[in-house]
Amino acid sequence: MTRPLQTTVFVLMFALASTALVRTQEKEKAPATVTPLKVQVVIARYQGEKKISSMPYLLTMNVGQHSNLRMGTQIPVSRTSVDSRPGDSKAPPPPDAIQYRDVGTNIDCSATALDDGRFQVGISVDDSSVYGDEQAGIPKNPSFRSFRTVNSMVLRNGETFQFTAATDKVTGETVRVDVTLTVLK
Repeated sequence: MTRPLQTTVFVLMFALASTALVRTQEKEKAPATVTPLKVQVVIARYQGEKKISSMPYLLTMNVGQHSNLRMGTQIPVSRTSVDSRPGDSKAPPPPDAIQYRDVGTNIDCSATALDDGRFQVGISVDDSSVYGDEQAGIPKNPSFRSFRTVNSMVLRNGETFQFTAATDKVTGETVRVDVTLTVLK
């Protein structure tokens, strides 16, 4: 081989090797497949078999990520102060101290892809309310009810599963939490 031919072959081989290296690096940099999900959480309350409320919540996320929902309000609660000066009836009573208590719904959700189109869905639900809040107004000394649960389940696209159910020992109400998974296209 002559010197100019050797140089041409070397340059050609170098160009082909460089192109193959760049293509390999591009494939490595290609983003992983992102799978968007929609998770519907329904918190329903029953008195016996009669449904008395149903509250749906919708969270969206990508597989491998977390989604959080915080919805609620702060309720003022009076805390009566005790007068530390007994026998002084002319002194005005001390003012009531006001504290605020958070009530509402907090949901945390995560999802991991498994094989065969299944997903492991982790859910945490924290739901609180003022007892008897169906009535108008908040009583001066309200009672609060709360419901907390943490668990995970395996679901397929379009599948609904009863996440948990529990009965309140004071009211007899049963709380049921249903979770539906939908893979978004």
